[in-house]
Order: sequence, then structure tokens, then C-alpha cells
Amino acid sequence: MDPASFTAIRLASGAVALGLLLFFRRGGAADTPSGGSWGSALALAAYAIFFSLAFVRIGAGVGALILFGAVQVSMIGWSMVGAEFPTLGQSLGLVVSLAGLAWLTLPHAAAPDPVGAALMGVAGIAWGIYSLRGRQVQAPIRATALNFIMAVPLGLIPVLLSAHSLRFTSNGVILAIFSGAVTSGLGYVLWYSVLPSLGGTRAAIVQLLVPVIAVLGSIVFLGEALTAHLALSGSVILGGVVVAMVSRQS
Repeated sequence: MDPASFTAIRLASGAVALGLLLFFRRGGAADTPSGGSWGSALALAAYAIFFSLAFVRIGAGVGALILFGAVQVSMIGWSMVGAEFPTLGQSLGLVVSLAGLAWLTLPHAAAPDPVGAALMGVAGIAWGIYSLRGRQVQAPIRATALNFIMAVPLGLIPVLLSAHSLRFTSNGVILAIFSGAVTSGLGYVLWYSVLPSLGGTRAAIVQLLVPVIAVLGSIVFLGEALTAHLALSGSVILGGVVVAMVSRQS
């Protein structure tokens, strides 16, 4: 299906799933979400929109590299502005993880479309902003629910702008709903829950695991081969994450 429709359904299904979660957690009592903001909703919508637009122009490997590279720059850069400088161990872990990620993706990726690369870069920056804003949230479920609800009308803007080119498939709709309700809505609740205990640098490093998880998922669900190159580069990424996570603040 088209990226605009996929994004709109993804955000709407996330909002519904989180709203129902709030309702049943309160035993059916009314519970107005709190802790969200228009700033976070805008960052969430921007991430989802630009992510979908980019991935119809560039491949998955190079797209993951650009996305998570932009996330690292935005989160670590902001942390340094706030005087949260990475330790030597964190810096070493970040460099090793980035090297492993580049080794994993670059040899298998063609030169990216410049427009697609720019769109994915914006998506990565938006996700970094959303993650940083979530570090101060005290009620992650309520905050994430409100952010999704507020992001729904923002996600409809691309649909209105591309009404002449919308296309739907049953599989596309199902996957968009699953992406919004489970892997986005409930996944972001978990992410918001752990962010307060992470610094910006460590949160950025942990996100480097996502491309590895995506590769493993492609092996399990798509039948792709586990090559020596894939295993070694994935080990480098995981090793860098471990080094960064176990390092102590000096």
C-alpha cells in the first residue's frame, strides 16, 4: 500500500490499542491520558511519515544505517549540549557498534537515492527528539497514548495531500494495524518506561540493536541465510553495546 495510508493506519491503530489498554487497566473507568504533548506528537508523526516515505525510495540496509546514524547524532549531540558527555567506555562502545553497523549494511547496499536518504535522515532526527522528550515522562502509557492520539490528525495530512494516489491491500492494512498497535504502540510504552533510567548516550547506543533484530527477523520469518559476514558484523555491534552499557560514569 502507499506510504501515506500505511502511516495513517499505523498511528490510528496505535492510538486505539493504547486507549483500550488505559481503559482496561482502570477497570473500565474513565482515564484521561496525561503527560503527552504536541511537541512529542509532532516528532512521532514526523518519524512515522518520513520513515514510510523514505523506504519506498531506498533499500532496507542503507535505510537502517542512515536512520540510526541520525538517531545517534541527534541524541548524543543533545546530551553533550546538556553536559552529559560520554565516558571513554561509552565512546569506545559507540564507535565499535557504529563500525559493526556499517560493516553489516554498506557492503550489501547500493548508493541510496538522495531524496530517500534525506527523508530517512529526518525520520532519524525526529525519533531522536521523541526519545529525548520521553526521558522526563512519569506515566509512559498515558503519555504514549496521548501522543499517538494527537499524532493521528497530523498523520492524515499526507493522506489528504496524496488522495489521488492512495492504494490499499488487505495484507498492507493488516500489517499497518499490527505495526501501530503492537510494535509501535505497545513497544513505545516499553521504550518510554526504560528511558528515565538511561542517559541520552546509552539510550542512543541501545537503539543500535534494532538493525540486528531486524536481520534476525529476516532470517526467521523470511528464510534469509545467516552468513559469516552477518554473524561477525552482528557480533561486533553487540560487543560495542555491551562495552558501552557496562562502562561506569567517571
